[in-house]
Amino acid sequence: MNGLKNIDKKEVLCLKEQVAYQQGQVVSKTLAQNEHLSITLFSFDKGEEISSHKSSGDAFVTCLDGEGKITIDSTEYFLKEGQSIVMPAGHPHAVYGQEQFKMLLVVVFD
Repeated sequence: MNGLKNIDKKEVLCLKEQVAYQQGQVVSKTLAQNEHLSITLFSFDKGEEISSHKSSGDAFVTCLDGEGKITIDSTEYFLKEGQSIVMPAGHPHAVYGQEQFKMLLVVVFD
């Protein structure tokens, strides 16, 4: 099993400072990736999105900054800093930067 990467260890961190906004882009920074788990930081410029798709694992999203719109099974949910939601495995979901938006994504695969 692979450990964490792209992040300092034994150091107090502010996660939202670990990924920067870039105009007109979605930026991602992978912290862990294996057959059981994926941990990724994302920043979305306002109006940027990841279009609807499905995942084979449950996807736990926590908003770190700004406001994002999460669509699951055609229902829209709005997340602000400190709020979280689970996008269930096998269900179509999308993520949109309602404003500039940073999130932590943890996907757990069976």
